[in-house]
Amino acid sequence: MRRLAAGVLLPGFGGTVLSESLAARLRDGLAGVCLFGRNIDSAEQVRSLTVAIRAARPEAVVAADEEGGDVTRLHMPDGSPEPGNAVLGRIDDESVTAASAARIGAELAAAGITLDLAPTVDVNTNDDNPVIGVRSFGLDAALVARHTRAWVQGLQSSGVAACAKHFPGHGDTAVDSHLGLPVVEHDLDALRARELVPFVAALDAGVAAVMTSHIMLPRLDPDSPATMSPRILTGLLREELGFEGVIVTDALDMAGSSAEIGIPAAAVRSLQAGADLLCLGSDSEPVLDAVLDAIVTAVGSGELPEERLRDAAARVRSLAHRPVGREIVDSFDVAPAAAAALADGGDWAVVHLASEPNAAVGPTGWGPFAAAAVDPTSWPAVRFLSWRRIDLDDGSRAVPEAGARVLVIGRDIHRRPAARAVVEGLRAAGGTVVVVDMGWPSADRRYADVATFGASRAIGAALLHLLTGTEGH
Repeated sequence: MRRLAAGVLLPGFGGTVLSESLAARLRDGLAGVCLFGRNIDSAEQVRSLTVAIRAARPEAVVAADEEGGDVTRLHMPDGSPEPGNAVLGRIDDESVTAASAARIGAELAAAGITLDLAPTVDVNTNDDNPVIGVRSFGLDAALVARHTRAWVQGLQSSGVAACAKHFPGHGDTAVDSHLGLPVVEHDLDALRARELVPFVAALDAGVAAVMTSHIMLPRLDPDSPATMSPRILTGLLREELGFEGVIVTDALDMAGSSAEIGIPAAAVRSLQAGADLLCLGSDSEPVLDAVLDAIVTAVGSGELPEERLRDAAARVRSLAHRPVGREIVDSFDVAPAAAAALADGGDWAVVHLASEPNAAVGPTGWGPFAAAAVDPTSWPAVRFLSWRRIDLDDGSRAVPEAGARVLVIGRDIHRRPAARAVVEGLRAAGGTVVVVDMGWPSADRRYADVATFGASRAIGAALLHLLTGTEGH
């Protein structure tokens, strides 16, 4: 039960390296960590840090607040190279917004960060708002919704999960929830007409996560802030809006959440309300044991149903296995016989055809090999019995094994005599051979049972999902 409880917790920590104590917690089931500016010195350092995190727990969520504009973690103290939401809203070109988010996503993916706690989709209707302001796309709900959709799609095209915040809307407040508990007097009809519009757009765009707000909405729930309100999280977000992704709390060390009851009690109440992933705050490692104790005790007493905790942990785990865009998989050319062979659930021996790339490409990581380098959990999901790298440029050849099920992965196979020889030798040996060409195949597709028409890391990740039968929408 303690391991299960750990699977919903996202603490912050001090320092720029992973301590052995935190590595042990990750091995014991901790969901992941949230990185803040003090955890990041350079691109090389943060990449080393995230590699260490995944060595301890391959499915760990690594989150950060990289909004672009004023709120940045990767670019402290030099400032973000992206303009931020308010300027993007004023430019009002959705392609510009999507491109900005895609650049952020590419940088996060390269750093090994898997969940971006962005975008801020609050409609900033209060000029005196001390915490949202320029983090908002604007004060018109329709405009904010358009740019929310573009931002989410742009970011998630990189493979990084987006998190729309702060539900159900922090824009019409004059109190910073880090320091106090804002009160918003809108009723549900008013929220539907304005505050909820961008969240609906985010859901339509397939956003992976939604973050709660520590604000009181007494006309919806007079007893609990949104983060701890079953009426708001379960009734409104889950049941009315139909959100099936991960509900992430805003940091539970904020005054709007825990000033009166403490972080452990806030954690239990958030889970009761329907939250899945509990962001504990920037220096929350010291309270982890108290939070774990509180959750386990609440389950034991029946205060927190075990089923609710299991549901939350399962949703969090889904962040580690987010489906790639179905449109990439649908662009592949898959021969019917290859599709049948891949669908039958058997094991595969892999032959990786390596060759010198052209001058334009250069020595770049490619295909599923690059995808696996970023996400080491990718390959184990595919049932591989063995692995062989064949360097076509030094005269190496495959040794066919009679009866083997062999998956051959290469690029421009029909143009390379050595590659063709490997394929023909494997086919002559009998068994099942499926050839994946990640270049431009010949028109007859003789050496391309699966043609992907590209070998970027994104296409490699899509190929892995095709191979496991888990390609997503």
